[in-house]
Amino acid sequence: MSSRNSIPVPSSLAAIPPHLAGLAAYADPPIRHVDGAMMDYFLIETVNTLRESSKIALHREREREKEMVEAGLIPPPAPPVKDTKDPLASARDSTGSLASTKAGKAAASTQVDEEEEALKLRLETIGIHVGSNFSERLCRDRGLFTETLDAIKFICKDIWAACWDKQVDNLRTNHRGVYVLQDNSFKTIARLSSWQGRPDAIRKAKVYVSMPAGIIKGALARLGYNATVSPEVTNLPQCTFQVKLPKGA
Repeated sequence: MSSRNSIPVPSSLAAIPPHLAGLAAYADPPIRHVDGAMMDYFLIETVNTLRESSKIALHREREREKEMVEAGLIPPPAPPVKDTKDPLASARDSTGSLASTKAGKAAASTQVDEEEEALKLRLETIGIHVGSNFSERLCRDRGLFTETLDAIKFICKDIWAACWDKQVDNLRTNHRGVYVLQDNSFKTIARLSSWQGRPDAIRKAKVYVSMPAGIIKGALARLGYNATVSPEVTNLPQCTFQVKLPKGA
């Protein structure tokens, strides 16, 4: 007699009528395992894609602004402030190419900063969406948090474990609505490096932690707290998040 392979049915689904089994599976889907490094690869590609998208969006915005200035709809932007600390040096540089070189570097630096800020904003927006969904799912069987500290502890324990496989290493507060969450080996930037040296790696890390900051902000927003989250990276792989809640929250 030939044997047939059977899939074990959990006891929680065994008592559910057949026509509702599909809905129950959607409500409580089975756990699926993926490669542990998948999120690292995903975040790398996400940052690269959003960086190019931000460049295109900023270019289109500048073109529209230029067209509106030419049409007289808006006033032209203010000219950049000239450096007048050393008049002799400024007069000497104006006759050569050094002044134009400095101006070009300053303009390029400003453009890079704008692109970095636009990239961080997009990553934070994605993180807010992810964090709100995580918070809703993890709080499904919980009651409302009555204290602000309980909500912060939920972030430090449940959200951190769900997103980064551990809990926060250190939590500090001034009891005035400011909380500091410190992770000594933050998973998102634990393996980040740069061939240009440590300063460049820290600069890149500040971009990568924008999405985790958004996750924290989105999770708190779903709990009813309008928080401001500021990530800080000074020594890899350590990362600190400063969470500010409005007074009376």
